Amino acid sequence: MTTQKVSHFITNKVLGIDVEERYSRLPRDLDQRATKALAPANIYLEDEPSIAEWFKELAPSKAGAVQYVRDLFPFATWITRYGLNWLVGDIIAGITIGLVVVPQAMAYALLAQLTPAHGLYTSFTGAVLYWVFGTSKDIVIGTTAVGSLLVGQVIGHVEGVSPGKYTNEEIAHALSMMSGAVLLFFGLFRLGWIIEFIPYIPISAFVTSASITIMSTQVPSALGIPDINTRESPYKVIINTLKSLPNARLDAAIGITSIILLFAIRDLCSFMEARHLRMKRTWSYVSSLRLTFVMILFTLISFLVNRGLSFDESKFKIVGKIEPGFQRAHVPMPSTDLLGDIMPQLPAVAIILVIEHIAIAKAMGRQYNYTINPSQEIVALGAANIFSPFMGGYVCTGSFGASAVLSKAGVKTPIAGVFSALVLVLALYVLTAVFYYIPKAALAGLIIHAVCNLIAPPKKLYTYWQLSPLETCIWVIGVAVAIFDSLETSIYVGTALSAALLLFRLARTRGKFLGRVRTQRVVDAKGKSGEMSRRSSHTTLFNEKDTRDIFVPLDRKDASNPDIVVDSPYPGVFIYRFSEGYNYTNQAYHIDTLVQRVMENTRRMSEEHYEKESDRPWNDPGPKKHDADSDHLPYLRAIVLDFSAVNNLDITCIQGLVDLRNSFDKYSAPDAVEWHFANVHNRWSRRALASAGFGFPTSQKAEALANWTPAYSIATTLANTHRESDIEADATCCADLVRRESSDSEEKATISSDRLDADTVETIPTSPSGHHVPMASIFSVDRPFFHIDLLDAVAAAVKDAENKDKHL
Repeated sequence: MTTQKVSHFITNKVLGIDVEERYSRLPRDLDQRATKALAPANIYLEDEPSIAEWFKELAPSKAGAVQYVRDLFPFATWITRYGLNWLVGDIIAGITIGLVVVPQAMAYALLAQLTPAHGLYTSFTGAVLYWVFGTSKDIVIGTTAVGSLLVGQVIGHVEGVSPGKYTNEEIAHALSMMSGAVLLFFGLFRLGWIIEFIPYIPISAFVTSASITIMSTQVPSALGIPDINTRESPYKVIINTLKSLPNARLDAAIGITSIILLFAIRDLCSFMEARHLRMKRTWSYVSSLRLTFVMILFTLISFLVNRGLSFDESKFKIVGKIEPGFQRAHVPMPSTDLLGDIMPQLPAVAIILVIEHIAIAKAMGRQYNYTINPSQEIVALGAANIFSPFMGGYVCTGSFGASAVLSKAGVKTPIAGVFSALVLVLALYVLTAVFYYIPKAALAGLIIHAVCNLIAPPKKLYTYWQLSPLETCIWVIGVAVAIFDSLETSIYVGTALSAALLLFRLARTRGKFLGRVRTQRVVDAKGKSGEMSRRSSHTTLFNEKDTRDIFVPLDRKDASNPDIVVDSPYPGVFIYRFSEGYNYTNQAYHIDTLVQRVMENTRRMSEEHYEKESDRPWNDPGPKKHDADSDHLPYLRAIVLDFSAVNNLDITCIQGLVDLRNSFDKYSAPDAVEWHFANVHNRWSRRALASAGFGFPTSQKAEALANWTPAYSIATTLANTHRESDIEADATCCADLVRRESSDSEEKATISSDRLDADTVETIPTSPSGHHVPMASIFSVDRPFFHIDLLDAVAAAVKDAENKDKHL
């Protein structure tokens, strides 16, 4: 008790905080009136959330910590059930994907301005580690065209900043470690939801831009055109390539032929799959290995042509000597200066790696009916990128093409990656002598073939235009920026424009003033047998019990029939719905909209009196000329706010409501405007509104409070003394609750079974078993203006307005 007194003294006397101020406008007898009105039903007083409760929800529990560790190693949930059937499927799928990844990895390494062996090191690392941390069975982590292109651009950036200071390999290793550290941090702290801030349109524009950029850099290699600076902007590379077409060499025969052959095999296999359904899987398997077949073919041709010639004397450009095994495995030690040079490029690389991987993982999960954990996928991606430089690799992420092949090969579990890693080891230790003769033009053709399908076709752009014209414009801008500048600028510009569009929509979101429409449900008159009902010769039946009120926008700018008549619920009562939330970005817009509508459609309760016109405030223009004809307008009685689209409230928007309430009270003096809220379900929002004086009658006049009739929504509760056999019968009985008549003599409203007007309660119904049906108020009785839904809120507001008009 002493502690409470000391706390009360410090709070009130020392700090000057009156903790009871928020209850100063609350009618003191509100709970007693509710108890009397609802008896024998029980009242309910809401427990407000506390700061301690909020922190308690954030504190990790022992069960949560155990679950976190389990989620960190998802393989533990299925490894104990691993059997021979799964093993066979994983071996077949692993070998298949290994044969596909080998030529892909070597080709993509050239995009990163590294030797083909670095691509094999990178793919090996991803294949070995993913099964430990990953949550998808169909993902292949390794080299990708987009990731390799970004590495090449970062290498070019660092060389421009510090020319000749670092090797390409050192830059690639440092970038991989930095990316892995960032991704691992976000994954371990379960921040995977942050990637949702990157919208789809900038990603789609980036993928198309990257595909165009990649093809522009590979066309010179495929045609054997020398002296093309592929680090320039794509449009410059394309122009320079076209100018240098007369300088094409013998490489063009291999490059063009490889592209044609790859597309021919793909299309032939697709045709045969559709023609011979029984052999569909076989033809799909052949199609997935087309990269390997083409590389073997052109390697054999190169061997026959260049056999006995030195590397410099070869007829066309070939890969050359590749060191066998993991010759580049070491502990990387990047310098601080190198990390500083890479830092400006790091955000774009990390974002693209995550987006590419998560998009593929989600797509595979939807296709094969399982759920992936984004944060855990980021952990797997981060671990693979940190470990990759130790094996000699560079950045890696999920590969869409390789993942599609893996899923079609019948993979059973993520451990299939281990078997694909064995194929990569075999290639590194046994086949390096064969790799010497691989034509670079063939690798360039492979890259062009792999990325050309990533370009958004016109059909998809048309779909974008139908869905959102503004976002389609952002897509076009993103692609244009990438072509005329760089990919990093493209992703930043696209994301910034999308964020600006989102903020504009939030800040200028349009609320709607609603009106009432009396509806009647129409049902088909045909019986179960399909014959017409004997009770009616019409094709439809009208059921009076299905008559109800709905609320639609008064301006009719929605999908409803514009010919339907929409009525105001009652003169001086305004219903306003927040369409897309209510926050500090749009509160001023909503407040202005409310003020304008209310002022135009109501009149003051009492006239303003100034001895001299100069006494009027400078910002008050005074009554307008047409105000003299406003006698037909009603007084402002109530504001009904639909919070169905509102969850959280900030101080700015609460203060906006408080200021608006004070302004309307002055406008309606000596009366007070009542504020009714529908669908306020968030406890913190209810607490904030109640702290600001909302949720209960605010009139300080005893007469007005005496005339106010509380209305509450009640529902059935299960008492401890209930017998289980009576529960169903008692619940059924609750459907026969009270019907009330509207004070409007011209129409009647039927109240649903979960609503009960407090002033009409006399007895609580009994169940067939003889028990009184236990009932209680659904929401707190000391906040009667927080209503269960919009229908309740409007009914209460209209009834209070009618009472005021009767006693005016």
